Amino acid sequence: MIITENLKFQYNKQESPFNFPDIDLNSNENLLILGKSGIGKTTFLHLLAGLLTPTEGKVVINNTEINSLSQSKLDKFRGEHIGMVFQQKHAVQSLTVVDNLKARLFFSKKTLNDSKIETLLNSLDLLHCKNKKTNEISEGQLQRLGIALAVIHNPQVILADEPTSSLDDDNCKTVIELLIQQAAETKANLIVITHDQRIKSFFSNTITL
Repeated sequence: MIITENLKFQYNKQESPFNFPDIDLNSNENLLILGKSGIGKTTFLHLLAGLLTPTEGKVVINNTEINSLSQSKLDKFRGEHIGMVFQQKHAVQSLTVVDNLKARLFFSKKTLNDSKIETLLNSLDLLHCKNKKTNEISEGQLQRLGIALAVIHNPQVILADEPTSSLDDDNCKTVIELLIQQAAETKANLIVITHDQRIKSFFSNTITL
């Protein structure tokens, strides 16, 4: 469950503040946020993740107002309950695919479960390269690893920043279907921000900034 109310953010007093629409998502509901570059999509996503503090308003995730938490409690909450798919790849290059996932579980303070890791890797067609380091796998495999890192700890919220904008039509469809499937399997809310109109048909809830 995600609720935002009267959310505003201003980087400095010389710039106009961003004003964001209210969100009210029930469990397992997904949301697509569309908008052109510079409109504040990534800012909105960072507010939802607690990476930025709103100038006004609040973000509530599963009855926790995340902006009222201390920094240490917010870091803990984010690590345990939020999964993020970034535009840039955030896997650790010195680790193998499987060790990246084990590290994600460790830092989320979640129990290590080898069979769960293998099941996830298999569902993302990564099982055959689980012992390869991330500089030894393809861009498409890295992208799927980013999805795995976002969902391995069973987050309540999955936030994806432009996950398809650089992909051709076939891979665009594959990545969105994987995100929706993984969100359903972990009973998470999926929020995707993008300017990519191709994925609009995959979502029943859409906001345009």
